[in-house]
Amino acid sequence: MSTLIVALICGGLLVGAYFTYGRWLARGVFQLDPKAEVPSRLLRDDVDYVPTHKQIIFGHHFTSIAGTGPIVGPAIAVFWGWLPALAWIVVGAIFVGAVHDLGALVVSMRNRGQTIGEIAGRLINPRARLLFLVVLFLALILVLAVFGLIIATIFAIYPESVLPTWISLPLAVLLGLTVHRRGWPLFWPSLLCLATVLASIYLGAYHFPIDVAQLLGIPVTGPFPNAVLFWTFLLLVYCFVASVLPVWILLQPRDYINSHLLVLALGLLVLGAVAAGVKGDATLASAPAIASPADRPADAPPIWPFLFITIACGACSGFHCLVSSGTTSKQIAREPDAQYVAYGSMLLEAALAVVVVLACTAGVGMVRFERQTTQAFERVEYRVMTDNGGRPLHGKAAWESRYNPHGDRAWSRFELKEPVGAFVEGGANFLSAIGIPVRLGVALIAVLVACFAATTMDTATRLQRYVIQELAAAAQMRPLTNPYAATAFAVVLSGLMALVPAAPDLGPGSGGKLLWPLFGATNQLLAGLAFLVTAFYLRRRNRPIGFLLVPMVLMILMPAWAMAYQMFHPENGWWVRGRYVLFAGSAVILMVQVWMVLEALWLWPQVRGVPEAPLPPLPSPAKS
Repeated sequence: MSTLIVALICGGLLVGAYFTYGRWLARGVFQLDPKAEVPSRLLRDDVDYVPTHKQIIFGHHFTSIAGTGPIVGPAIAVFWGWLPALAWIVVGAIFVGAVHDLGALVVSMRNRGQTIGEIAGRLINPRARLLFLVVLFLALILVLAVFGLIIATIFAIYPESVLPTWISLPLAVLLGLTVHRRGWPLFWPSLLCLATVLASIYLGAYHFPIDVAQLLGIPVTGPFPNAVLFWTFLLLVYCFVASVLPVWILLQPRDYINSHLLVLALGLLVLGAVAAGVKGDATLASAPAIASPADRPADAPPIWPFLFITIACGACSGFHCLVSSGTTSKQIAREPDAQYVAYGSMLLEAALAVVVVLACTAGVGMVRFERQTTQAFERVEYRVMTDNGGRPLHGKAAWESRYNPHGDRAWSRFELKEPVGAFVEGGANFLSAIGIPVRLGVALIAVLVACFAATTMDTATRLQRYVIQELAAAAQMRPLTNPYAATAFAVVLSGLMALVPAAPDLGPGSGGKLLWPLFGATNQLLAGLAFLVTAFYLRRRNRPIGFLLVPMVLMILMPAWAMAYQMFHPENGWWVRGRYVLFAGSAVILMVQVWMVLEALWLWPQVRGVPEAPLPPLPSPAKS
C-alpha cells in the first residue's frame, strides 16, 4: 500500500478526533471552565506553580511524553506487521491514550495540582493512595534507568548527536531568562534558538562529532562500552540540576525549542515519505502487513497481549498521567487549555508513532546502508549494501536484512539500539528523497531521539521527587521531604539500577536491558490505575463514565496478562530462566494492582453522587 495513502488516512482520523471526540470530552464531560481557578495561579511560587501560555506548556508536555517510547515501541512492534501497529496507534490514541491524559490533567488541576497517586487517597481511600504511590515510585525508577541508558547509547553510537543535544541547554536558559524576566515575545527568539540548534546539527555531523571514547581514551571493548557509562553518569547529574531549577529557567524553554525541532523534523519526514512514495522508492510491501507465525522470530511473544504493552507512548502510556498530574497541571493558565495540551499532545505523539512505523517498514526498505567509521570520525561514510549479485539491497530484502526475523537477530537478541537504529536509518532514507544527504539526515534523526529522551528523563526526575516527598511524608521520614534530598535519592537509586550488571557475564550498565521487559507492563498497568481514579472522580459527580470502561478494563487486563505470561511461561518465563529479580518485581507490582482494584470494586457502589472529602483550607497569607 502507498505510504501517502496510509499517512493521509491516519492524519485525517487524528485531526478529526481532536475537533469532535476531544471537544465533547472537554465541554460535555469535564466541563472545562475558562473562569475556574487553577493551581498555577492559586499556588503560584514561580518554581513549580507558574501560569504559562498554552503554546509553551504544550511544548513542555509534548516533549516530556514523547521520549523514545513512540520510537522504540512501534519499531519493535512491526515484527507483528505494520497494520496491527498502525491500528492500535490510531484507535488507541483517540479513544484510550488521549482520554487517559486529559482525564489525569483535569482531575489534578481540580485538586491543586496534586499527583494522581495523592488524589487516589481522597477519591478512593488512603490505602489506595499508598499503593498508587508505590507503583509510581517503581515505574519512575524504571523510566530513569532505561531512558538514561538509551540516550547514553545514542551518544556512543552517533557522536554527531552530542553537540546539538547539549548546546540546546544554554540556549534554553537564555530563552527562559529573556522571556520570563524581561517580558520579551517568545516566538521569534525561540526560532532563533532552533536555527542555532540546526546549525549545530550540521557542525556535529561534518566537523565536531564528540566521541568520548577517543577524546578521553575510554576503552570500548567488552559487552557494554564504558563510554555509555560516562554518558549515563553525566546525564544523571544533569537531571538532578534540571529537576530542582524553576521550570521557567530550563524545563519550559528547552521543551518549547525541542517541540519546534520535532514539528520541523516530523514535517520533513512526512514530506520525504510522500516524495519517496510518489517516486515509487518506498512501499509498505517491504514488510508484512500482518506477519504470519512463520514470518516472526521464533521466540517472539504472541501479539495478544504484547502489542498493547510494546506500543505504549503513541497509543496509551501510563507515564503520561505522571506528566499531566505532576508538572503540567501546575502550569496550565486556563482550564480550556487542557484539551489543547493533553488531548492534542497525545494525538501529535500518535502522528510521530505513525511516521516511525512507516520509517521502519517502507523507509528501511528503500535501501540498506551501513555506517563505516575510520579513526578520524570526519571520514565516516555510509555505503549502500548489496546482495550477492552486487545489486543494492532494497524492498523486502533490505527490511529483512535489518530485522532478520529468521536469523540470529531474533526477538530476544533485538537490543534497544536496534529499533532506534531502524528509525534513524529509515528516517534518513525518507529525508534523502527530498535531497537531504544521508549523513546529515542520520544526525538530525539521532538528535531528535536524544533530545526527546532527555526531556522525558528530567521531567521524570522532577516527578520522582514529588512521589518520594509524598511517600516520605506518609512514612514520617523528614529528611526525604526536602526537595534536594529527594532528588538526590531518586538520581542515585536510578543510577545504581541502570548500572548494575544484568547477568554475571555482562558488564556494568547492562541493568537497563534487564529492566526493559518489566518497564512495558508496569507502565501500562499505571495507565489502568489512572483510568480508575478518573472514573471515581466522574462517578462521584454523576458524570458519564461509559466511555471510560472499555479503555480502563483494557489497560488493567492486558498488562497483567502480559506480565503473568512473562513470569510463568513454561519455556521462556522469568522463573524458568532464573530471572528472579524480574519475577519478584512483577509479583510485587501485580499484587499491588490487584489489591488496589479490589479496594476500588468494594467502594464503587457506595460513591455514586457522593463527593470526596474537601481539600484542607490553604494557610492564610502572613500579615505584615
